[in-house]
Amino acid sequence: MEILINIAGGIALLLWGVRMVRTGVTRAFGSAIRRGIAVATRRRLTAFATGMAVTGVLQSSTATALIVSSFGGRGMIALPAALAVMLGADVGSTLVVQVLSLDISWLSPLFLLVGVIGFLTTEDSRRRNLSRILIGLGMMLLAIRLIMLASHPLRDAETLSVLLHPLTSEPLLAILVAAVLTWLAHSSLTVVVLVMSLASLQVISMQLALVLVLGANVGGAITPLVMTLGQLPSARRVPLGNLLMRAAGAAACVWAVPYVIPYLAMISFDDAHRVANFHTIFNLALAAVFLPLVSLVAALVMRLLPEREIVDDDKQPRYLEQSALDSPAVALTCASRETLRMGDEVSEMLTRTMEVFRRDDAGMVKEVERSDDVVDGLHEAIKIYLTRLARNELDPAESRRTVEILSFTTNLEHVGDIIDKNLMELAAKKIKARLSFSKEGLGEIESMHAQVVSNLQLALNVFMSGDLQLARKLLEQKVRIREMEQRYSEAHYARIGAGRPESMESSSLHLDVLRDLKRINSHVTSVAYPILEDAGQIASSRLRTPDAEAGRKQRTAPASEADAQ
Repeated sequence: MEILINIAGGIALLLWGVRMVRTGVTRAFGSAIRRGIAVATRRRLTAFATGMAVTGVLQSSTATALIVSSFGGRGMIALPAALAVMLGADVGSTLVVQVLSLDISWLSPLFLLVGVIGFLTTEDSRRRNLSRILIGLGMMLLAIRLIMLASHPLRDAETLSVLLHPLTSEPLLAILVAAVLTWLAHSSLTVVVLVMSLASLQVISMQLALVLVLGANVGGAITPLVMTLGQLPSARRVPLGNLLMRAAGAAACVWAVPYVIPYLAMISFDDAHRVANFHTIFNLALAAVFLPLVSLVAALVMRLLPEREIVDDDKQPRYLEQSALDSPAVALTCASRETLRMGDEVSEMLTRTMEVFRRDDAGMVKEVERSDDVVDGLHEAIKIYLTRLARNELDPAESRRTVEILSFTTNLEHVGDIIDKNLMELAAKKIKARLSFSKEGLGEIESMHAQVVSNLQLALNVFMSGDLQLARKLLEQKVRIREMEQRYSEAHYARIGAGRPESMESSSLHLDVLRDLKRINSHVTSVAYPILEDAGQIASSRLRTPDAEAGRKQRTAPASEADAQ
């Protein structure tokens, strides 16, 4: 039991090291990696090379599969090109195994020392992520050393031999066991490294080791397929095609394993290298066979996962890519795009509000109320997405942007509620009571409404650009709207004093509409405050301190006394 716990601890450390490297790479170079995949996929060989390079850096074909699947789901990459990327990713995942098969454990302390010092002595996010990569590499090399040391006593363990012996004569069962282990670990690298360690210590035979490597390759393709089960068929085709190619390759090679072993002995100087070389040769052979056939594989996958009639559910987010959560910069861009979509929905609600008051259309009231359900759904999705993102370590700029998005989406949701719960209720009251505004009163409401709609569009621009001049302009509109509301209210009271019957009947309705439009504008213009505060152009609090108030009274006292005289 102690041996198994030590091995399990080494595997856990290896998994964590792989995760740290992947996290560091995606945070430091995530945007560049995604752009590279999106651009370099016009030719099969280029796509293959891109997949190999990206996975060699990320150390995870699963991460590459999720990125490519998200592109495929949005039609940004053709399916044959995506499958070519995955063939390259499969080869790229073997490069890390090749490096780890060398005796470079002496680098572990160096990587850990440099990485920890670099991480603790800088606040720069790029340098911290590079340090995180070094720490992860150091942990991986240390984990392999621990697994090797913990596995030594297994050489003479009769119980383990009894358990593993049936797998040697049952290759399909061995493939299944390795595939399940790989799926549970979410890392074919970890399983292949474990197999290398056991083979180098003669705990398992070379034949069983190679069969387990085939199973690890199949299991590595299962993980992204399971992770995309809830997505559209277009996003699930890439992992399914990759699984079909790997499974077909494993089925074709399993019977040839005994005949391959002598040739591996000719090119490999120890058992660990033989396992690593077989892993690489298998994936290279898979690429050589299927790269010319990716169009046929794509056609087969299209038949297995045909397009289905898409019911456009506006409540569901369109841009919140789960695969981007490991790269905060990309994830924040996704959240910003979804926030713009939410803003467009609120803008449409606000625009139709005026139509309701003009036409007294009860059917449109229901449509606006349904739109608020869409706004509420998008707000909830964005909030959950950013909450998941916040579990990662964010730098100050990323944390600030996260708060800005949450704050703006909350204000947009409040605007939707004001339109739904207040303005539409007022519209329904107007329709039911058959009330009408005076010509002047309707013109005032239309003028103020048009300005608020314009301010909402300006707020969306400020949210995306962070432009200081636009933020100042937006905040100035808050004063203008307040003055408009006061001026129009006074004009309304004047019409009541003149005995205008329309104004008297719709007085409460008229004033409530003006008040709600001002409330909406207050929520809209709030996006400008963080930008102006960061630039030092607005105080964090507008409350006067006692000293400042006393100073103000002293400055105004002489003038007051002069007036009194």
